[in-house]
Amino acid sequence: MKIVYSYYVLDIVHKGHLKMMENAKSIAGEDGKLIVGILTEQAVMEKKPKPVLSFDERYDLANAIKYVDLVVAQETYSPLPNVKKIKPDILMESSSHTDEEIEEARDVMESIGGKVIVIPYYPTQSSTEIKSRIIKENNIK
Repeated sequence: MKIVYSYYVLDIVHKGHLKMMENAKSIAGEDGKLIVGILTEQAVMEKKPKPVLSFDERYDLANAIKYVDLVVAQETYSPLPNVKKIKPDILMESSSHTDEEIEEARDVMESIGGKVIVIPYYPTQSSTEIKSRIIKENNIK
């Protein structure tokens, strides 16, 4: 059984998230498991503003997505503490992350016998971009 780990803020669920999860589940295979890490508010705020939705809401949303087998809390922006505990076969990374972050993830995954798969970032399907459009289109200041 192949275990795949993928992680998200999931403040606004959009098609990009669903495509990433669908791809991750496909890589896990029929008998495999997709474990999704949802970043806590503290983890998100290491690099981004506080999410609009609470952790519990975002956790429940992830749990409702058909591709997801298990949802876990991710206490840091980096997935590596969870990866070291869970020891998945595959860590899904986004091309939006830095080369340094991806290389560090590769080193950790190789040390546990796994690998990293980098999937394209969907820039038109960004929660930040969606929030910006809502603000702009509604003249919110």
